[in-house]
This record gives sequence, structure tokens and C-alpha cells, in this order.
Amino acid sequence: MRAMNQSTLVSTVVGALMIVPIFSMTSAVAGEQRTVVVEARSVASEVSVGGSVVPAREITFTAQMPGRVEYLAGDEGGFFKRSTVLVAMDDAELLAQRRAAIAQIGNAQAAQRNASMQFQRELQSPDKKGMFGQMMPGPFGDMMSESKKGIEREADLYSQRTSIEQAQSSLMQAHSRLQQIDAKLRDTRSNAPFDGVIIDKKVEVGDTVQPGQPLVVFADMSRLQLQADVPARLAVALREGMVIGARLDDVADTRIQASLVQVFPMADPTRHTVRVKFDIPKDAPAAPGMYAEVLIPEPGAIGMDLPVIPGKAVFRRGGLPMVKVLNQAGQTELRLVRLGESLGNGKRVVLAGVVPGEKVVVSD
Repeated sequence: MRAMNQSTLVSTVVGALMIVPIFSMTSAVAGEQRTVVVEARSVASEVSVGGSVVPAREITFTAQMPGRVEYLAGDEGGFFKRSTVLVAMDDAELLAQRRAAIAQIGNAQAAQRNASMQFQRELQSPDKKGMFGQMMPGPFGDMMSESKKGIEREADLYSQRTSIEQAQSSLMQAHSRLQQIDAKLRDTRSNAPFDGVIIDKKVEVGDTVQPGQPLVVFADMSRLQLQADVPARLAVALREGMVIGARLDDVADTRIQASLVQVFPMADPTRHTVRVKFDIPKDAPAAPGMYAEVLIPEPGAIGMDLPVIPGKAVFRRGGLPMVKVLNQAGQTELRLVRLGESLGNGKRVVLAGVVPGEKVVVSD
């Protein structure tokens, strides 16, 4: 009985060992995986420079005078049309000054009309006796009045003209005061210069601000750019209109073609870098503040052989790009790789992690 049990046990173990390879082969076929030899391809040398996505137009509204914030159009992310009032300051004091200026204009206009009327009266109906005729009545006064008549008349006319000029100056001064107040009233309102979004709100309703204090940051989100600080040795070969590859820091590691639109004329004296800006395609999955890399071609660099693998061989684990490499023992091992540019047809350049001649696993 014991011998029979041993024979049965041996048969069971042998059968199990024969079944294990069958299951392993079935798993490999079900996964539809294949291996591809890593190629070597001559690729121009490029330098990856970090940058960030920024709006093409961005302005910061600041307070122009001391006062209290009376109105805010909305919070961060709010979209507003052009000419919409974004921030308003308390303007009660300025409105009172404006009413006083309007009253001064009325007084100056009345004084001007009165001076003009007095001049017309003196011109058409002068006082014939004059000063001597009034002080010395009689024939002697009449004689002195006749002799001084021309001088006194000219002096009276000059005095009336002076009154008109003074009234006109007062009126001009009152109008200037009104224009000054209106300019200050315009400074209490911050209007959107274009359609855009509030991306940063610096104050709240009721806050007291001082001149120069930031209020809100407003940006045009319809057009985004990639901004990067490029080493001066690389910037010398850059020209406006060049199309350069860039990579966005998103889940798909999206590659885009960015068009160079601006090269700043002066390098940073501390970091020795030149700021450049690129236009990003409208359909790119980019957002302001996102990290991005731009691949700057190195001037005079000779093409170098770099590993090239199919894009399907790359997968992500923990957000990091990885591949499965078939080692000499026929087993797969995980490798962390640093990806380069896309060459088309689903091929990707690998800057580090694998070498030409190795085999990587591709999932169909």
C-alpha cells in the first residue's frame, strides 16, 4: 500500500513539472510581446534647456494712488472681456473735488462775461468828464478833463482788457483742474486691455493700498509661449523664425514643434544666459507655469550615434519612462531611460539607459 502511494506521488510531481513550461509559454503568447534590437542612428547633438510655459501677453495692474479697494471683478481663473472693469478704488473724495472744480469753472465763466461787458461799455460809452472833471467841477475841471481825456481813456480800456485776460486765465486754470481730477478718476479703474483671465489676485475688497502696490495679474490665455534662458554660447546661432523641438512635462511626454519669436538683445550678466521665447501650437496640452524643455541644437556639433527604440517599448512607472530589456540569460529586467527626440514612425532616441545591440520588449 505504501509503495503504491509513493508511485502515485512521483507521477504527480513529474506531471506538474511538465505542465509549468506549458503555462509559461501560454502567458508569453497571450501578452503578444516581441523583442526588438536597439538601433544606432546618427543624430545631431542637442542640448536640453529647461523653461516654462507663459502667456504671450501678461500685465500686472498696480495702484496709482492711495485708497481703499471698492470692487473686484472676480477670482483667479475668471474670464473677462476687453474693457471690463477688473478693480475699482474708492473715488468719493475725487468726485467731491470734481464738483468743486465744475463750480470754479462756472465762476470763471461769469467773471469773463462781466469783464467783456465792462470793456464793451467803456468802449461805447466812455466817461467824458474823467477823473479831473469829477474832482474839479466847473470850467477849469472841464478844461483839464479835455486835456487828459485821451490818456485816461486809453488807461480805462487797458484796464478792461486786463480784466478779460485774467478771467480767461482763471477759466483755463479751472478747466485744467477738472482734467487733472478726471485723470485721477480714470486711475481708480483698472480695465481689461484685452480678453483674458485673472491668473493672480493680490488684494481683496476693503484692503487699503499704496501707490505701486500690485492689484491683479491679467493674461491672455489664447496664445501661449515657451520661455527659456539659453546659455549664451547656444543663443548665438538662434534666429527668429527657427522651428525647434520641445517637450512638455505632461503625462504623455508630449513633443511639439516651437517657433522662435523673440531673442532678447542682452544676456544676463550674472547667469550668462539669453532669454528666448517660442510660440506653442494652439492644440498643445500646455498651461501657464508648466515645465517644458526645449532642445537647442549645439552650434557646429557633429552628428553622433545614439540608441533608437520603438516608442511602444516605453512605458511609465511612477511617472518615470522605463523599458524592459532582455538580458543574456533570456530574462527581462526593467531599465530607467532618458528619452530624447522623436524621429517619426514611432521611433524615439534614448539618451541614457540602453545601448545599441541590446533587445527591448515591445508590447503590441
